[in-house]
Amino acid sequence: MALTARTALLAVAGALVVAFVEPSRLGIVSVTAAVLALALVDLALAGSVRRLTFVREGATSVRLGDEVAVSLLVSHPGGRRVRGVLRDAWPPSAGAVTQRHALDLPAGERRRVTTRLRPTRRGDRHAYRVTVRAFGPLGLAARQGSHAVPWSVRALPAFESRKHLPSRLARLRELDGRASVLVRGQGTEFDSLRDYVVGDDVRSIDWRATARRQGVVVRTWRPERDRHVLVVLDTGRTSAGRVGDAPRLDHAMDAALLLAALATKAGDRVDLLAYDRRVRVDVTRAGPQDVLPRFSAAMASVDSELVETDHRGLATAIALRATQRSFVVLLTGLDAAVIDEGLLPVLGPLTRRHLVSVAAVSDPQVEAMCKRRGDAEAVYAAAAAEQARAERRQVTARLERLGLVVVDEPPNQIAPALADTYLALKKAGRL
Repeated sequence: MALTARTALLAVAGALVVAFVEPSRLGIVSVTAAVLALALVDLALAGSVRRLTFVREGATSVRLGDEVAVSLLVSHPGGRRVRGVLRDAWPPSAGAVTQRHALDLPAGERRRVTTRLRPTRRGDRHAYRVTVRAFGPLGLAARQGSHAVPWSVRALPAFESRKHLPSRLARLRELDGRASVLVRGQGTEFDSLRDYVVGDDVRSIDWRATARRQGVVVRTWRPERDRHVLVVLDTGRTSAGRVGDAPRLDHAMDAALLLAALATKAGDRVDLLAYDRRVRVDVTRAGPQDVLPRFSAAMASVDSELVETDHRGLATAIALRATQRSFVVLLTGLDAAVIDEGLLPVLGPLTRRHLVSVAAVSDPQVEAMCKRRGDAEAVYAAAAAEQARAERRQVTARLERLGLVVVDEPPNQIAPALADTYLALKKAGRL
């Protein structure tokens, strides 16, 4: 039995009236007993919540920032009418817009209530339970009961960088020969001949054709397809730091999704590996239509681990999955100590066999600190930021001397910059 605020107020009011008119203990007890008797009668007339049945319908996944609906179909097999409130409980990170719904359900009928969710974190969000409070006709008392109605909604990475995909696909079409601009690169497939224009690589000139036509002619080439691209997410300690409004890992996932979408459109095979001290995600042999859905679903439940990444184990995991020459993209940090002690010692075998790129998310706050002046504290902060920036440049230079392609950009630029690097490598014939 659930006594409502109205019941309590009636009991107090009755007691005060009796105390004023006839201030005797017996009168107060009599009125209180009468109110409680009315509440018991009201409770007896309230509809039963135990016999209600529930069926869930709706979305099972949503990207961060988007909103989805999950419906609850409530059926009343028989008995007294159920009037009251239904609460569909979800965890706070599910971002339920409203969890309480008015319910008026006659016997033998059913109603649909809809809860809208806007998750605030990646991962699976599970419904807790459904609680119904059914009031009696007088509203003095209510029956309440809870039911377990399982449902799960997976919050996928936001993929905010998808707005950059159309422009990169246009550039890809140019490289692929479906537009008027064609390029040359080593190891690419010969396509056709055309007249030389200013800016063409002189190495593409076909001298025999030039002699025959008495005009400079160049060869055009199509970038090769079916290359292997392995995207590697470092989920160790350095990926947990927040840059802007999200962890570094989330920005890395966004860049990985844009690169995967672009490389798939280019006809390359894209795999995904997430690693710290063990394999956290391993997506291989995904079909062209399944790459983004499988990548998003796999990354949704991955969080950073507060451990140092085992770089030797990471190199072994890469070698097992990249059995042919591949483009290996490692999304990690550029901390000097981690790179010098962990990554550099294992890069030799990888760079000899594969084209390796290291992509890192820089902190724009460091750049802002470098420009601060005004007092001693700001000057010291600027000096520390400048030192951090210099160390980062030194790390980048060491990696580039080993033949790696380094992409170091702030959160809003890392995804398009990595996509541009992929296109540049395609254009140069290195991929």
